Amino acid sequence: MRKILKSVFSIERMMGVAMLFAMVAAYITNPYPVEFLRLKTFDYFQQLKPRQIPPPDKKPVTIVDLDEKSLAVVGQWPWARTTVAQLVENLFQMGAALVAFDVVFAEEDRLNPQNVAGTMKGLDPETQAKLKALPSNDSVLAETIKKYRVVVGQSGFWEDRQIKAGPPIRRSVGIKSQEGTPPLESFLEHLPDIVRNVPVIEQAAQGHGMFTITPETDGIVRRVPAFFVYNKDLYGALSVEMLRVAMGRSTVLVETDPAGVRAVRVTRDFTLPTDNKGRIWPYFSKQDKAKYVSAVDVLTGTADPELIKGKMIIVGTSAVGLLDIRATPNEPLLPGVEVHAQLIEAVANNAILTRPHYAAGLELLLLLGGGFLMIILVPWVGAKWTLAIFLAIVGGAVYGAWYMFDTQLMLLDPIFGSGAVMLLYMMLTYVGYAREESQRRQVRSAFGFYLSPAMVEQLAEDPTRLKLGGEKKNMSMLFCDVRGFTTISEMFDAEGLTKLINKLLTPLTGVILERKGTVDKYMGDCIMAFWNAPLDDADHARHACLSALEMNATMGPLNDKLAAEAAAENRKMIPLKVGIGVNSGDVVVGNMGSDQRFDYSILGDEVNLASRLEGQCKTYHVDIVLGQNTQAQVPGLATLELDLIKVKGKTEAVRVFTLLGDEQVAQSPAYRDLRAAHDGLLAAYRAQDWTAAKARLADCRRLMDGYNMAGYYEMMDERVAEFEQNPPGAEWDGVYVAKTK
Repeated sequence: MRKILKSVFSIERMMGVAMLFAMVAAYITNPYPVEFLRLKTFDYFQQLKPRQIPPPDKKPVTIVDLDEKSLAVVGQWPWARTTVAQLVENLFQMGAALVAFDVVFAEEDRLNPQNVAGTMKGLDPETQAKLKALPSNDSVLAETIKKYRVVVGQSGFWEDRQIKAGPPIRRSVGIKSQEGTPPLESFLEHLPDIVRNVPVIEQAAQGHGMFTITPETDGIVRRVPAFFVYNKDLYGALSVEMLRVAMGRSTVLVETDPAGVRAVRVTRDFTLPTDNKGRIWPYFSKQDKAKYVSAVDVLTGTADPELIKGKMIIVGTSAVGLLDIRATPNEPLLPGVEVHAQLIEAVANNAILTRPHYAAGLELLLLLGGGFLMIILVPWVGAKWTLAIFLAIVGGAVYGAWYMFDTQLMLLDPIFGSGAVMLLYMMLTYVGYAREESQRRQVRSAFGFYLSPAMVEQLAEDPTRLKLGGEKKNMSMLFCDVRGFTTISEMFDAEGLTKLINKLLTPLTGVILERKGTVDKYMGDCIMAFWNAPLDDADHARHACLSALEMNATMGPLNDKLAAEAAAENRKMIPLKVGIGVNSGDVVVGNMGSDQRFDYSILGDEVNLASRLEGQCKTYHVDIVLGQNTQAQVPGLATLELDLIKVKGKTEAVRVFTLLGDEQVAQSPAYRDLRAAHDGLLAAYRAQDWTAAKARLADCRRLMDGYNMAGYYEMMDERVAEFEQNPPGAEWDGVYVAKTK
């Protein structure tokens, strides 16, 4: 029972539950980062599949654009109200169903005849009187507006100007609320002030709409408020007013419940869904240049009548200088007037996005369900198997949200819940890993002082491997020994000799480890290393050879450092020089020893041969000796054959090589010339053609500059001289029998 309780209330699960409740709290409080992530997800849906631009006969709105062309022809904005009146008159003569203004006529026309009469100098009294008797330009526009279905624009102002705007001309909003619902105004956006049209124009219009567009915190317009509140009065949005006037309704109905606004009903059968703050969520398309008509073309009568007839018209601007540019999920720069046009177009084509009020419940279900599954399964079955379930949860949530958007235009957020589940999975996986790593550290601490590092890591990963046994593998072995170390050691006491050994073995060991090698053991001044275990290394022979080259290269800087120390201590310094033997072949690798004590090591004939090859560096006066198996696996490296030799303890001869450099050296002309002369030397030597052998020796000595082969060629010179005096006979097979290990 105690074991079951310990499993249920493990530290991973308790941390997981705490983290899950923190995620639920974050979802409920909905701070800006959470809201921002959700909105960006919805943006991405629209970017993946923007609303299709409908064909011309399905477009209910045309924008009459106060564009750069119109401003250049007619003049800077604002135009004379008589010009605007002519624009309205022409639009209705061309068959417009309704005209709305995405601009506000907040001040009297500066070109009113009365203003001209009072400001123009030199006019006689009679002319002034005639001008003052003329109707104002504002009145002309008002009279034109009064004849047709026209919605004038109003704008929010983000500071209180201390100017009394007065109540709405007509209250065109009805409210339908459930019992216990707070006042509608508590859900809507409040404006410090508003800018309205001059009274004569305001009173003439059939509708009055707020063209104010409130972007989200990141500057993107996603939702359009259906209503604003100013001075406890409601002001409808321009698009809502256009729909109301177009459908001949005197009021619209706002439906609310205790959670907020639900919808705006224009007619019994025509309802606009909103979020709880009364904002409409249009499904945006890309910008549609085809719905724009230049205002000057309407004034001159050259506009295409098909773009006007039967359409709702919004007069607005795309001119950059008039500063009505917005960003939407699909467009970084879009004239604000098109936001209203797209909203009406989306309404007309039944393409309003909805975020149902049960969306929060579904998203919390994803968060809680997926979270508890992770809390249960990760510590139980492990991260690897739980990963499949995690991917299924996240994939299902993302696909489900996309499917509902694609087919129902419904906005569901799969990202917060999926992200929370992912964080839970990662946290639980990390805590489990940390617990297992703690157990591994205990194993390393217990065995690290008397087992090889490779063995300790294997035991840490799988303590069941703490038993005797091995496996057969093809590997490469390296033995490295210091030449003349006995003489060198006589120059130091025990402490000094230990320091010298450490200074030697540290850089050489670093070279081996950098090339994926495993240091098996140190035997005084000798290093034994191998490749391809415990980790597989398909290129083990090459890595062993490159390590041998680098180890030799390391001796130069090391000897320079030791020479400086010897000079500072006023003692003699003998340079250190190493011999290296490398061989490859099948060996047994594993845990060797007894039940009481064992080590991870290798056994086999090829291991012994590698040790013997290291000893032959003295015989052949070279730095590195390779076995034939190793040389066969590194055809790209610069090698030279040394001899056919029977080493101590072997009955069969082996072909041995020396290593001069890497692939770059192997491609050099100097090496190729030496290789050709060297192969000719061996061919003449084995054919017992001593004259040719001596000639090839001379060539080799001439070409060996930069390579440590002088001692070898001196040895071969001595052999050739001896065989020339005492021929080995016709039965000689060219094999040299080693006299030392």
